Amino acid sequence: MQNEKLITNAIDTSELSFNDFKSIVINDYKIACESRQASILGRREVLTGKAKFGIFGDGKEIPQIAMAKAFKNGDWRSGYYRDQTFAFATGISTLKAFFAQLYANPTAGADPFSSGRQMNSHFATKSINNDGSWNDLTQIKNTSSDISPTGGQMARLVGLAYASKLYRQNKELEYLKNFSVKGNEVAFGTIGNASTSEGVFFESINAAGVLQIPMAISIWDDAYGISVPAKYQTTKEDISEVLKGFQRDAKVAGYEIYKVKGWDYPALCEVYEKAIQVCRDEHVPVLIHVTELTQPQGHSSSGSHERYKSKERLQWENDHDCIKKMREWMLESAIATEDEILEIEKGAKTVVREAQKEAWYEFLEGIKPEQKQAIDHITALAKYQPELAKIAGQLASIADAQRREVYSAVRKALRLSAKFESEERNAFLSWYKKQQDLNFERYSAKLHSDTMESPDMIEVVPAHYDDLSKMVDGREVLNACFNENFARDQRLVAFGEDLGNIGDVNQGFAGLQAKYGELRVTDTGIREMTIMGQGIGLALRGLKPIAEIQYLDYLIFALNVLSDDLASLSYRTNGIQKAPMIVRTRGHRLEGIWHSGSPISMLLGSLRGMHLCVPRNMTQAAGMYNTLFRADEPALVIECLNGYRLKEKLPTNVGDFTVPLGKAEVLEEGSDLTVVSYGSTLRIVQEAAEELAAFGISVEIIDPQTLLPFDTGHICVNSLKKTNKLLVVDEDVPGGASAYILQKVLEEQKGYFHLDAQPKTLSAKAHRPPFGSDGDYFSKPSVDDVVEVIYQMMHEANPQRFPALF
Repeated sequence: MQNEKLITNAIDTSELSFNDFKSIVINDYKIACESRQASILGRREVLTGKAKFGIFGDGKEIPQIAMAKAFKNGDWRSGYYRDQTFAFATGISTLKAFFAQLYANPTAGADPFSSGRQMNSHFATKSINNDGSWNDLTQIKNTSSDISPTGGQMARLVGLAYASKLYRQNKELEYLKNFSVKGNEVAFGTIGNASTSEGVFFESINAAGVLQIPMAISIWDDAYGISVPAKYQTTKEDISEVLKGFQRDAKVAGYEIYKVKGWDYPALCEVYEKAIQVCRDEHVPVLIHVTELTQPQGHSSSGSHERYKSKERLQWENDHDCIKKMREWMLESAIATEDEILEIEKGAKTVVREAQKEAWYEFLEGIKPEQKQAIDHITALAKYQPELAKIAGQLASIADAQRREVYSAVRKALRLSAKFESEERNAFLSWYKKQQDLNFERYSAKLHSDTMESPDMIEVVPAHYDDLSKMVDGREVLNACFNENFARDQRLVAFGEDLGNIGDVNQGFAGLQAKYGELRVTDTGIREMTIMGQGIGLALRGLKPIAEIQYLDYLIFALNVLSDDLASLSYRTNGIQKAPMIVRTRGHRLEGIWHSGSPISMLLGSLRGMHLCVPRNMTQAAGMYNTLFRADEPALVIECLNGYRLKEKLPTNVGDFTVPLGKAEVLEEGSDLTVVSYGSTLRIVQEAAEELAAFGISVEIIDPQTLLPFDTGHICVNSLKKTNKLLVVDEDVPGGASAYILQKVLEEQKGYFHLDAQPKTLSAKAHRPPFGSDGDYFSKPSVDDVVEVIYQMMHEANPQRFPALF
């Protein structure tokens, strides 16, 4: 009983008998009561220490049931962590799964949303089958994986809704039967009233209004953001009043805006039915402002709302509790008797308690075998070291041990027994290493999707040239690559600022909108966060988006969306969702503070889970795009801003050749010193190498090509075995990406053992480059800098052969 689903049904009063209507209402009341009890019991579990933290949906039950009635197979949700009742009402979650997630149970199938990696009420549905193929998303109720940043769900919501527009209007996509039924799917978004103060909310609302997409945003308004009341949050203390200008009329497209009280069950059902029908049929965005909601237990398990709410407010919340008001309405309407309602409420407590107990029992049962095995191994060692018996006894005394406690004891016993070799210790160590592998799978696996469409699985095809191959501008190589791939794969779409009509500011997409149409090559407004979100949503729904940010410096505006959502998607869902989106931008050298950035260390620290491609020219970039177009993992490609008009030879297979990710390339062989560089500085290093050759200095130049992953073939350390000296050159700040490269080469590849001189880095200055060519020269590595740094390194190694320059 405790793991059965109570799913809400739509109400069609024109066809239902009173008994049928009563049955639906009573079922809805059961869902609401069970959800409320899950919130109450969940909070207790946190306060007793069984769970680390809890955040619950109490006070929002009735509107979420109404929303669930309008939610159909194929639809998508992009919500936030108050939506547990919706998850119960749609069948997305069971009570037991809810508690399994609260306990962070990593056992396969226990927490089907994140495998214990996310806190409670962070839901996700299974888009990806076990073999890596796509599920039939039209046959399930879909929810994109939740994230905790309170407005972060808004950016991807735009993309989820935009996909329906593309599926409806682009007939060439009709073959993708598993992803859409003629674009009839609605993307449902939810957000708290306080979070509507965030920039990403306004950016998303505006984008959806411009795009005219089936996006239905529900605002749960309980008049507070944690302890901060609406008067400090929102102009007029009313977000739908603020947004009145978005209301459409007969002449101008816009939104349909609805306002409804969150405790009024019949009105909520009516509004949601009407609003979603408009959204679904007409592809008009709708906004449903649900007011007069309450939060009976406060914001979360970390504090009490009695600290900041007045007695009058608390009394009002008690009187207007949505479940209490529905109860009153049911009695007044003679839908149920007092005894019937009491029976429902009593039954809800029983069902929830049983679900909680079962989830807790299964969580512990997954750990107990490991606890016993650990105790047995430590006890076996105690024959030789009696003091270890205390560790075994302490571990045995923990009734509800968690893995942290088990493996802390294991590791301590292994440390203390290091000097006592025995068969028992060898067996213990072998067991521990196997457990390490299991724990990696439980807690660290699936940073990447690792399916048969992984970039690692894409065939490496060399670029081909013949006697007719022309020398062209680098931008023309990219343009030809994009053209070939857009003709090959109808799923490809590209969008960004100035990308459509003029073909991007550097002409990589020149002429392609005219050839493939506005639905596939599209201009956007200046809205970096929702450009990224647009791409994430499309990728979640089976398309292959290229989302462009005009300059690398401006990627910082969208870094939260990429880091919180896209980069962590495969990991936080343990591989049940993926978004094969490509972010295209350009950076490195130019003039000016905001058009010459190379903040690579910022990206390296934020985007683990994505591939970070730093091609040295447009041919290499094209090869990386060809790989990524055929793969299913997200990536960022940074083109060299000063390379679009440099001449390159056009490959005859420009749409087919591939550059493998993570494979470094030796550009020039040398014997005296290894230089690792990427992007625009490689040309500078190559030019410097020519002058250094006149001094008798032989430089080996290595291009890692991608920084995530980095040199998986260990080309760098193999070079160090020959040269014994290392210089890293890049345009990031001192100690930025160069420090990352040093860690990879010296520590991970063990290059430290092959050095006979101090490794050096040559980076940009700590400030951004001032405007003009002189600013570039004095703030970023120049040919002179590279020559002099390398010469100085050789002087330190052999001062007689290389006397001091200065």
